[in-house]
Amino acid sequence: MFFPINKLSSISLVFLVMVLLPGWPLSAAEKAGTSYEATTTADPGISVEALELKLKPLRRDEVKAEAEAWIGLLAAHVGEVSAAEIAVKRKLREISMAGELEAALKSVEQSKAALEQSPDDASLQQAAADAETAYDELLETLKAAQKNDTGIQEIDAVTERAEARIGELEKDTPEPAAGDDEQAESQAGEGEVVSEEQAKLEQAVRERDRQRDVLLEYLTVLRTEQTALIDRATTVVNVFEAKGGVVEEVDEYRKYLAAVSGVKVDVSDMEAAWKTISGWALSEEGGLRWLKNLAVFVVIIIVFFFLARLVSRAMQTVVARTAQTSRLLGDFLIVTTRRIILAIGFLIGLAALEVNIGPVLALIGAAGFVIAFALQNSLGNFASGILIMVFKPFDLGDLVEIGGVLGVVKSMNLLSVQLHTPDNRAVTIPNNNVWGDTITNVNGTDTRRVDLVFGIAYDDDIAKAQKIMEEVLDAHEQVLDDPAPVVRVHELADSSVNFVCRPWVRTENYWDVYWDVTRKVKERFDNEGITIPFPQRDVHIQGQLVEPAPGG
Repeated sequence: MFFPINKLSSISLVFLVMVLLPGWPLSAAEKAGTSYEATTTADPGISVEALELKLKPLRRDEVKAEAEAWIGLLAAHVGEVSAAEIAVKRKLREISMAGELEAALKSVEQSKAALEQSPDDASLQQAAADAETAYDELLETLKAAQKNDTGIQEIDAVTERAEARIGELEKDTPEPAAGDDEQAESQAGEGEVVSEEQAKLEQAVRERDRQRDVLLEYLTVLRTEQTALIDRATTVVNVFEAKGGVVEEVDEYRKYLAAVSGVKVDVSDMEAAWKTISGWALSEEGGLRWLKNLAVFVVIIIVFFFLARLVSRAMQTVVARTAQTSRLLGDFLIVTTRRIILAIGFLIGLAALEVNIGPVLALIGAAGFVIAFALQNSLGNFASGILIMVFKPFDLGDLVEIGGVLGVVKSMNLLSVQLHTPDNRAVTIPNNNVWGDTITNVNGTDTRRVDLVFGIAYDDDIAKAQKIMEEVLDAHEQVLDDPAPVVRVHELADSSVNFVCRPWVRTENYWDVYWDVTRKVKERFDNEGITIPFPQRDVHIQGQLVEPAPGG
């Protein structure tokens, strides 16, 4: 059976495409030939954990559609928040204007009352006329402003939505006792005669106050919902980025989320500012949330602090039981372990504060690279410090000679070694210089040999002098028996017969034995008549001396 040429060509083309493009990622929507529609926004109150699980099986383009849907939902909500904020400002302005009108009307009524008592007073007549004129002008100004205002309907619509929403939220809240408002109003106006027009103005002010309060409560609810939407949109954007989302698109999403985040407080209206702050502080997605996160952060830091101390003590025990480990290496391991645990605890605490630690870790890595590049020489000191700690040519408290400097090792870090010389000078030597130079550890062994030289006169008894030195060494309690001390005739010098006196002592007793034996040998030589001669030199004069001539 033969295929037609056109059909065969089509099949070949399809086969070629399948070969050249293996594994091309097609989403379920693309396979079906339809566009993907977001589904996770059906429940805006979905938990973050559940949202992450729903996003997990989706492909990159599907997650992008979900991100667009959440951003769109957030944008619509932000628009409602802005409309409510505008409505609050409008109500505040209306309250202010109504208050001004009320004050102008009250001035008119007071002027008329004064004029009724003194109808012939020209000044009162003029004052009453001026007050009424001011009231009429203000009233005309307000009417003109209301007539030219194109946003009244929108503000009224927002107010109606706010009253409906707050009414739904407070339908289970017990209402205040009937007559409380009337009682307060009667008490406030007790003893005053209020005109019908003034009463209407006062009622208008109270109504606008009530509407503003409703709008402020509505704003608190909207901002709480906005925070929740931002959290979920951020979660979707993070998943989109993790699945290979375009960097420019991810940055655009993040910039928008950053722009709409936060709570803005209008300090021009202190009452509204206080209600905004208190509402945010008492909301589940606001102050209570951050209070909970802060408490978790503090608990995490405390737990890791005590954990670091516990691990440090355990490390100290292990290091103390390991004879091969130097104090330098032990201290380094203990300090490093404690700091690593504290750093891990701090990062976990930041995560509890809902801080994205990914950029923080990236910043630390970048900063580490820059610092490493700038401090290349210090890296050499760092490596040398590690080698010194591992191979331990000396330890804390050792008397060492490095680069011609003799001193006791007081401290060491990854960059340098600190020595204290016998005359109590502090000397800091870079680890590179330490590891690259000859290191003489005076305290490197448990025992040392004390090298002493004593000279006697050629006329003195050699055997007697040797016996005296041997007796001094045998009697000294800090001189070791093994290895046995050595006293020998060493040199026939120009002025003396020199003995070497070489006792062995424990390292920490070196100088005590050196000074003590020197003193005791000198005292015994004096008592036994053994002399320590001064340098002597014989001078031979050749030739004959010529006496000077008389008178010459």
